Amino acid sequence: MRSPPFLIGTGYLWALAAICAPGATAAGAPVAAASTPVPRAAEAAEAASAPVFGVAEIAFAGPPCTPSDMPARDIELLVRFRHESGSPAYEVHGFWDGDGKGGSSGNVFKVRFCPTVPGKWMLEEVRSGHATLKGQKQGACVVATPSDLKGFWTPDPDSPGRRWYKRSDGSHPFIFGNTHYSFITDRSDRDEQPGRIARDIAAEAAYFNKIRFSIHGCRYAHPTDKPFFDASGRPTDNADFSHRPNPAWFNRRVDAAVRAAFQADVIADLILSGPDTPESRSALRALENAGDPAPLLKYVAARYGSFPNVWMCLSNEWNIKSPRYAADQIVHAGKTLRRFLPYPTPVSVHGNAGDWTAALNAGGAEGGPPAWLDHVIVQGKIKTLAKAADFIAANHRLGGAAMPVIDDELGYQGEGDGFSLGDVVEGHLGALVGGGYGTTGMKPAAKKGQYFWGRFDPAEHTAAACLAWLRKAIQENVTFWKMQPVAPAESIFPDAPPGCRAMAWPGQEYVLGTSAAQADIQVRLPPGVWRVKRFDAIARQEADLGELAGGGHKFDAPASRAVLLHFKKIVAEPKAIEPPL
Repeated sequence: MRSPPFLIGTGYLWALAAICAPGATAAGAPVAAASTPVPRAAEAAEAASAPVFGVAEIAFAGPPCTPSDMPARDIELLVRFRHESGSPAYEVHGFWDGDGKGGSSGNVFKVRFCPTVPGKWMLEEVRSGHATLKGQKQGACVVATPSDLKGFWTPDPDSPGRRWYKRSDGSHPFIFGNTHYSFITDRSDRDEQPGRIARDIAAEAAYFNKIRFSIHGCRYAHPTDKPFFDASGRPTDNADFSHRPNPAWFNRRVDAAVRAAFQADVIADLILSGPDTPESRSALRALENAGDPAPLLKYVAARYGSFPNVWMCLSNEWNIKSPRYAADQIVHAGKTLRRFLPYPTPVSVHGNAGDWTAALNAGGAEGGPPAWLDHVIVQGKIKTLAKAADFIAANHRLGGAAMPVIDDELGYQGEGDGFSLGDVVEGHLGALVGGGYGTTGMKPAAKKGQYFWGRFDPAEHTAAACLAWLRKAIQENVTFWKMQPVAPAESIFPDAPPGCRAMAWPGQEYVLGTSAAQADIQVRLPPGVWRVKRFDAIARQEADLGELAGGGHKFDAPASRAVLLHFKKIVAEPKAIEPPL
């Protein structure tokens, strides 16, 4: 049975304390080493429990704070967790959570921790510049129980060019994503429908395993609920006040989305700045904090960095909309965020239509990936298989040939961009054979529809069913994480038509993507016995074409815009037939 993934620590400690300002330290300031001895694991009081790769939440009683205070900037809380065996250890930042129940005033601070192996994890040190928090619960433990949760997403170093993700458990789920920029406000251009956040994610978990959304209200802002406080303590959408996050907003809205996605094992891809309005895009500008976005970056790292399903996108279209950021600003913000993240949370940034900006690769070791990001996000709205594949492959090279690539605006279905079901599905098959991943959305008109306000409906977003079918076919049949794009003519497809694209695990497995009727496609199979299958993602039909010995063969592709031919070796060499006695 699957273990419950999210458990809250036992009890809240309540105590009288000073207000936020006295004794506080700025974010990142050094703290004194703990003087309280840490008891042996067998003697430790249990602060919380969670399954491995679940999230344990531990509440601390800190100084009472109100919307007029700035605890995200002024109060540090850092806990070092160490496994009872001595290793591993993680340092995890804490965050102010109001009253801990969705209120915007209170003395509750929290730390969220993800155990990566079973056993007892000691709160070895609790550091804070505030006397009320310093040393609190130090010496307690988190009990981690075995589970079947899959854990974090990390680029697989053994995949060709580190182009594919794997999970902590060693699995390699394939990714097709969806977009709901401002769905956490529960609002459209007509009405408000509270309580849809978790329902939306649960509904589309059968279709997609990644959802992009902003942590702000953006274009469809809520009239009263706001993500930040201004200098007078009033709720505001102005992200120049990003150093003053409103815990009520994050507790009731962003947490709801992240937890629902975690329960469904769906990636929650959080857009930290953007996507669309100047107010929402100002989070990294942080003018009201002298241009320093570190408090928000630490806050989101503390609040969401222990969730294995969370990815973080620093900004949407960082280089084309107001405020526009420079590459060095993005790199600085990325390095700052990475410093606060205790785990290998995927981080990147989304740019304008076109190729990846190589200047973002700064900070990595020579020949390796950059230090702050782990994947390339591109925006290319592409309707054809060949162009989508070539775009992914080219941007893998621009990313230093060392990171996964995901086209996060590969095709929005609907009149807004003029993409049909066939356009979207063909482009997403192209992403696969280009060696990467894709994301869609439903866009019936500019700035309207599911891609902004959610309310997922597969009857409208009809490409969703085809993409779900294709993703399942890939995961159940294709060892894609061993493969990389190849020119068809340089592989086993010597005369493949120009619109086809291929991937190969040389000598073991090959795929060919086609987007039109093709007759007599020549295939030269290496020695061995091969299982051949054909997947038509538009018709959602699979055909087992049987087992074939190595050598020359010919195949036909149907008149469909998204067909995958799959060749997998099942026997290294056919056994010789013994002569009769």
